[in-house]
Parts: sequence; C-alpha cells; structure tokens
Amino acid sequence: MEEKVLEIGNKWGVEAKKVWHIAGPGILNAVSLVSLEFVTAAFAGRLGDLELAAVSVAHNVIAGFAYGVMLGMASALATLCGQAVGGGQLKMLGVYLQRSWIITGVTSLLLTPVFVFTSPILKLLHQDKDISHLAGKYAIWIIPQMFAYALNFPMQTFLQSQSKVWFTAIVSMGGLGIHVLLNWILVIKFGHGLFGAASAGNISWWILDIVQLIYIISGYFPEAWTGFSCLAFKSLTNFVKLSLASAIMMCLEVWYFTAVILMVGGLKNATIAIDAISICLGLQVWTLTVALGFTSSTSVRVSNELGAGNPKAAKFSITVNVLTSAVIGLIFSATILATRKEFPRLFTNEQHVMKETSKLGYILAATIFLNGIQPVLLGVAVGAGWQLQVALISIGCYYGFGLPMGALFGYKFKLGVEGILSAMLAGSLLQTLFQFFIIARTSWHKQALQAEERVRTLGGEVENQSTSQ
Repeated sequence: MEEKVLEIGNKWGVEAKKVWHIAGPGILNAVSLVSLEFVTAAFAGRLGDLELAAVSVAHNVIAGFAYGVMLGMASALATLCGQAVGGGQLKMLGVYLQRSWIITGVTSLLLTPVFVFTSPILKLLHQDKDISHLAGKYAIWIIPQMFAYALNFPMQTFLQSQSKVWFTAIVSMGGLGIHVLLNWILVIKFGHGLFGAASAGNISWWILDIVQLIYIISGYFPEAWTGFSCLAFKSLTNFVKLSLASAIMMCLEVWYFTAVILMVGGLKNATIAIDAISICLGLQVWTLTVALGFTSSTSVRVSNELGAGNPKAAKFSITVNVLTSAVIGLIFSATILATRKEFPRLFTNEQHVMKETSKLGYILAATIFLNGIQPVLLGVAVGAGWQLQVALISIGCYYGFGLPMGALFGYKFKLGVEGILSAMLAGSLLQTLFQFFIIARTSWHKQALQAEERVRTLGGEVENQSTSQ
C-alpha cells in the first residue's frame, strides 16, 4: 500500500512539473494580455463614469466578440500543432501557422463593419444612447487591435504547442509595461482622453506581434518554420471546418459575458449597473487568465500525449490540471469575500458604484471558483478536438438555460444585476457538470487513434507526399 502511494506521488510530481512548466509562464502571459484592457479601463475610469462605461461596453461587447472569434480560430491550430508535435511531425507546424493567419486575416476583414457600426448596433440593442455614441467612437479607434489579434493568437499557439511559453510570457509582460507607460503619457500627460487610450492599446498589441514574428522567422525553429509556403493555401477546407468549430466553441463562452453586459444595459440606472458589473467582470476575467494558463497546459499536454499515442498519460494530466487550478480558484474566491467592500476602490471613486459592486461580491466569489475549473475543461476539448461537441453543450446550458433565467430574474422578478449574474453562474455550473460527465465516459484509447488520423489527414503523410512529388 505504501509503495502504491509513493508511486502515485512520484507520478503526480512528474506530471505537475510538466504542467507548471507550461502553466506558469502561460499564466504570466494570459494575465499580461488581459491586463492590457484592465489598464485601459483603469485609466478610462479616471476620466469619468461615462468613459468607463463606454470602454467597458466596447471591450466586452465589440472587441470581446472579435477576441473570441480570433482566439477560437487559433484554438484549432492548438489541436493540430499539439498533436503533430506529439506525433513527431514538426515540419507541418509552419504551414499550419500560415493557414491560421490566412483564416484569421480574412475573418478580421469580415468583422471590421461590426466595429464601424458599433454605435447603431448598440442603440438597436436598446443600450444607453450616450454610452452607445461614445463606445462607437472608441470601437472605430481600436480596429487595429482586431487585426493584431488575428496575427497574435496563431503565433502564441505555434509557440505554446512547442512549449516555448517563457518567451511569450516575457514579451507579454514587457508589452504590459509599455502599455501602462503609453496610457500615462497619452491619457494623463497629454490629455488625449479615450483616443489616447485606444492609441496606446493599438501600439502595445502591434509591438507584441512584431517581436513574436521576428522570433519565429529568425531561425530559432529550423524544423517547424521553413519559410512561407504555397502549401498554406492548400487543404484549407478541412482546416476551416475545425477552425469554425473552435471559433463557435470559444465565441459561445465569450458571448455569454457579452449577453450579460447587454442585459444589464437595459436596466434602470444603466451607467451605474454597467460600471458595477464591468468591475466584477474585469476581476473575473483577470482571475480567469490564471486558469487560462492551465487551459494552455491542458491542451498542450493532452494533445501531445494523444498525438504520441499515450491515452493514460493524457487522462492523468487532466486530473492534475483540474485539481491544481481549482485550488488556486478557491484562494481567489476567499480573497474576494475578504475584501468585498474594498476591492471596488481599485476601479472607481464613485460611492454609488462602489456600493453596487460590493453587493455582487458573493456571486463574484462563486463565479471565480467555478472559473478555476471550467477553462481547464475547455483545454481538454481543444487538446482532444472536441470543439463542436462542447459548443453544442454551451448552446443548451448558456443560451437555453442561463440567459433566459437571467432575463427572468433581472426583469420579471426585479432582481437586477444580482439576478442576472446568479443565472449566469447557474448556466456555467450546468455546462461544467456536462463536461465532467463527457470526460468520465470517454475512451481515451479511441481518442489517441483519432488524433493519429487527424494529423495524417490534415497534414502529415498526405501533405508530405505532395511536397515530395
């Protein structure tokens, strides 16, 4: 018995080391990227309640929409690159990256009108007119950020699949420092207001892209990057299918938050309500970024092990990732509860906004704990290629249950922001339970065989043959 315990402990230690090797810098990277918007919101809050509400709506509704699409498209690359690395087929990684750029680049062009017509779109959704007008201006100013997403997320996935996570973490932290400095100069020092905040974001995101691009094409990946190739334009159909499934899965997650913002915008005293929920969502997203580090480690470990034909190792890695991330989520939740009346001061000096935000502390703490688990399960979906399956679950739990309940609680029963957030939490809990059920009933040996087939048909043997002809 003692030997068995020691064996399990040693096995856990080895896997935990592999997980933290990816999750540690992944957390730093995710926190840094999300903190770009966190910093922007903080500076906008110093300009006034209207400015904070406008930036929050623009980021959470419009930019969040584009962010989710781009991140979802890139998660298809995570499945393919991770499983290709596990199968020892590095030569296709550069081609996969270029295909992803083509798809996300075209997607950016298609999404541009959404940014241009943000103001009328928000007004059509019955949002406050003043907020809609200012958010519309800000959305147009941050269009360059959307194109930066299209370039950035595939590059990050390319690097993460090969466990080159420390580089992305260092670059992102450096970019965050530059972003803070640019906001202080443009918003505070020179008084350019929201235009200055938008410009700071554009510059910061493109600096991140340029640095990563130089790193990738400068010879540090002799096997994975062999230069730009015409193969990037071949076999796009199957790649697009997986990308769309990935985008749908990720967008359903992001749009759930977006829908909540829109529902709150229809309440009385919309500016105060949006400010309060934006502060909560800001903290929620910030803590979520820690869990996103485990999303990365889970997707990389699961895809690598399935690609290498090691289903038991993939399953064990899921257990280590889920438990570790859940403990961290519990710590964050306890911190929110302990500082329920103080944490709103980080975002605003308005007493009425602080009071409204404090009332949401208990729901926020519960949501943050759940967010310590749910992203890890998304990492399992990405690593195993279950994007479409999880998307269908999300439709039922989020949009068939959570949002209708939110509308009922918020408007019919007059529970306001608290009712909407409570229903949102219930929908997320239901989705998490369904994902656990699927993981428990999965044949991981079958998943390993499917991973081998996916790499072969979407790259590997088929395209290696085409290059040799």
